Amino acid sequence: MAVLLIKRFVYGLLVIYLVVTATFFIMRAIPGGPFTAEKKVSPAVARSIEEKYGLNQPLGVQYLNYLNRVARLDLGLSMKYPGRTVNELIGESFPVSALLGLLALMVSVAAGLIMGAFAALRYQRWPDLAILATVTLCLCVPNFALASLLVYIFSLKLKWLPAAMWGSPLQAVLPVLALSALPAAFIARLFRAEMIDVLGKDFIKMARAKGLSDMRLIACHVLKIAVIPVLSYLGPLATELLTGIFIVEKIFAIPGLGQYYLNSIINRDYSVTLGITIFYIALLVAFNLLVDLAYLFLNPRAGLEWGEQYERA
Repeated sequence: MAVLLIKRFVYGLLVIYLVVTATFFIMRAIPGGPFTAEKKVSPAVARSIEEKYGLNQPLGVQYLNYLNRVARLDLGLSMKYPGRTVNELIGESFPVSALLGLLALMVSVAAGLIMGAFAALRYQRWPDLAILATVTLCLCVPNFALASLLVYIFSLKLKWLPAAMWGSPLQAVLPVLALSALPAAFIARLFRAEMIDVLGKDFIKMARAKGLSDMRLIACHVLKIAVIPVLSYLGPLATELLTGIFIVEKIFAIPGLGQYYLNSIINRDYSVTLGITIFYIALLVAFNLLVDLAYLFLNPRAGLEWGEQYERA
């Protein structure tokens, strides 16, 4: 198991390197630069600015210097926020994004498991059909459209919840709902299908024949098996939430990393764009490693299957 996890860690580092390399050269290939929108300055001032940020060096040298800084966990200076480093921007705004993402993840998993279990236990009855219709609708609506709809209904019309900003529990309700609706719907469908399959097994029928209640049956026998596909989905789910957070934060004016990331792309702030990209990719690699550990804990046979796959490869 340790060897498998080490290999996955090495693959994660390779993914980070490839993403950093691709992002670095794509940002440099886009027409314009971080200072092209500034008012016209003298050639001497322009050369001084380029020298400060190393933009006057050959592209290959800039790339190697950047990799060297990243290896030392130095993500560089922002080109649009004078005197501020990318590390400072991330340290200041990431706690807000992390809290929002964690709340959305918890709501997604809890709501998805509850709806999926209830639908499976009422298979082909009206509660099952109602839940299927609801989750299908949620899967068809992107989070930015749902966010706008929630603001219109609950803020502008009903005036129950604040439309934007961050700081109070009420201000977190709408963005969390906008982020968690689609993942919760996917988890509900996934868990429902897996539970229906598990409930049809012979040992489950035997447990029911012995008079075991539905709640005890799910808690003791069904949940541990049916939750494995949901656990495997947590890695892609984290990706969906992280990418969705950028847009949702912009809609609700939340002071998280999304504001810096989107502004850095618009303003060609190379350092901030690369720094936040690296930071999020590293988080996803770490999260996927944790998911693998949990998966191996619930399904130890997966370790043998992974080992056979690596040997064949």
